[in-house]
Parts: sequence; structure tokens; C-alpha cells
Amino acid sequence: MAGKLRKCMLCCSSKVTREEEDMATDSYEEAIAGLKQLLSEKGDLEPVAAAKIKQITAELEATAAKSFNPVERIKTGFAHFKTEKFEKNGALYGELAKGQSPKFMVFACSDSRVCPSHILDFQPGEAFVVRNIASMVPPYDQTKYSGMGAAIEYAVLHLKVETILVIGHSRCGGIKGLMSIPDDGTTATDFIENWVKICLPARAKVKADYSSLDFAEQCTNCEKEAVNVSLGNLLTYPFVREAVTKKTISIKGGHYDFVKGSFELWCLDYGYTPC
Repeated sequence: MAGKLRKCMLCCSSKVTREEEDMATDSYEEAIAGLKQLLSEKGDLEPVAAAKIKQITAELEATAAKSFNPVERIKTGFAHFKTEKFEKNGALYGELAKGQSPKFMVFACSDSRVCPSHILDFQPGEAFVVRNIASMVPPYDQTKYSGMGAAIEYAVLHLKVETILVIGHSRCGGIKGLMSIPDDGTTATDFIENWVKICLPARAKVKADYSSLDFAEQCTNCEKEAVNVSLGNLLTYPFVREAVTKKTISIKGGHYDFVKGSFELWCLDYGYTPC
């Protein structure tokens, strides 16, 4: 009996080994499913198979944990940039070392899918970029929004940008959050809802004008209306308003749809018209 048991255990061991080899390129879930199938077919081998499941699970989890190394990603990313861009464009980076004179100031969402330099092909030195939740521009407030005011002031008065562009985008989580705020105004987060309330007028307009649409379509409309609120808020900054009046700066709104692969652009000329 003991000999038979040893033979069965050796058989299980060899089968599990073959299973391991077969599943070397499978996913974590497939590997575990295969072992569980083996276990169900050979119920008398439960202790051996269970031990193998535990071992391989630990090994696969350790491998998965090592599959992404943020430090290496940063290092290899910079190495690629240096060899493929910095070293191949010495003249450009030499000029940028002397100073910057961007033509654009861009407000964009912090969403990882909508980098403005990527979608609009801005080169280094072309755009002074501010990114935040839902690419919102708050109204002039020296205390509450001093950080935002400093960025706008620097871009307009010191860099003398010629165009300010505010870009909304499809499936924006910040706008979804804005549209989801209860009517009584209660908040469930420390910062997000209080921030997106900057564009409450956009939410109110969408709920009034598009009440027949479903929630997703309302959010799409609010993504664009929130841009218009931000364009209006820009005019509450005295130096922006003066520059617009003197026609030394133009203000534009945009909407990037990464589902359709489209980009809309419109101008603020004391109204909203397509550019």
C-alpha cells in the first residue's frame, strides 16, 4: 500500500510538473484553474496538489509584483528621451536653456489619457500647461485660488502668451462627479466635490437644457459647458480681461473625444463661436 501511495504521489508530482511547463506562458488565473482541475480529477492526491497550488500561487504573485518597476520605468523613460529627443535636437534644447517664450497657455485635465502636448503635438517650449481635475479655471480670488492666479498671472504678464486654451475631454471623471453631486449640495470627499463646484453653473445649464437626455449624454454636454464657464472665469482676472480687450490675447475652448478621436475648438469673442 505504501508503495502504491508513493507511486501515486510521484505520478502527481510529475503531472504537476508537466502542468507547470504547459502553463508557463498562461495567465495567473489559467494556471490556478489548471491545478484545480487536476485536484478535482485526483481527489486522493489533495495534499500534494494543494501544496503545489500554494507554491505556484506565491511564485506567480511574486512575479506579478516584479513585473512593473516604477524606478526602472522612470530611468528607461528618461534614457529614451535623452537619446531620441534631447541629443537629436541640440539646437532646440540649447535655446530652451536660455529661457521660454511659449505662445500658448493650456488648461487640461489631470486625466492620464489626455496629455495636451501629446494630443496637440506641442513641442517643448510651445505651451505653458496647467493641469487639474476637469481642467477647471476658478474665478479670481487672491486667497482661495492663489496658486491658479499665480499661474495665469505669470503666463499673461511675464511670458506674454498669445492664446489661452481650456480643454475638456470625453468621459471626464471630474465632470461625472460634478453631475453626481446631490441637489442638497452635500459632499462625500475632502477636496474633489468642492473643487468641481467651480462649474456648478455648467451643471445647472445642462440639467435645465438637456433634462431629457440620459446621464452619460448630460455629462458629455457638461464637459463642454464647463469649459465655457472656465472661459468666462478667465475674464474675472483683470490682466486677462485687459489683454483680451486690447486683442493681445485670445481665449479658446476645446473638447477632446478620445473615444471618437476628435477635437472641437471654439473661440471666445464675448460669445462662443467655432474657430
